[in-house]
Amino acid sequence: MNINVQVIESDSNSLSKQLIQFIYETNQLNIPALGSLNSLGHVKELFVDSKYIISVKNEIDYIGFAVVMNNNSNYKSLNYQYFKRKYTDFLYIDRVAVVNKAQRMGVGSCIYNKLYELNSEVPIPICCEVNTIPLNQQSLDFHRKQKFIKIEEVKFGKKRVAMLVKY
Repeated sequence: MNINVQVIESDSNSLSKQLIQFIYETNQLNIPALGSLNSLGHVKELFVDSKYIISVKNEIDYIGFAVVMNNNSNYKSLNYQYFKRKYTDFLYIDRVAVVNKAQRMGVGSCIYNKLYELNSEVPIPICCEVNTIPLNQQSLDFHRKQKFIKIEEVKFGKKRVAMLVKY
């Protein structure tokens, strides 16, 4: 499969309508692994709060995305705030999704490899969380292979999440 990985910085204002729609629809198909988005406007708000959006396209369509924040974000997510209290400088993977037809084909690894490349000049911790209730075993396995370590498990309402970091 021929894929193209693109990094869009939040200060570029270059998020296409097609990508906004893709992020919204793909995100909603991946609930409860991902938090719900209220609207297309919510995607735009995430973009403003983000450092990067990483998108992956095959020859025709978008097939995956990631939303990545840094320590300077105004993002109000409790999970993000957890890492903001722990680290002064970090990247936070807010959400990652790959369409069903492209899962287990290396798309997630391409997204993470691009993030590692962006983080290589002056490496800082890369943080994320993965649901343990409801269990998201596929994501836990993926992050273990990527050498993330669990630093804590936290309860948020009915959910529990593993707080993960890669140094």
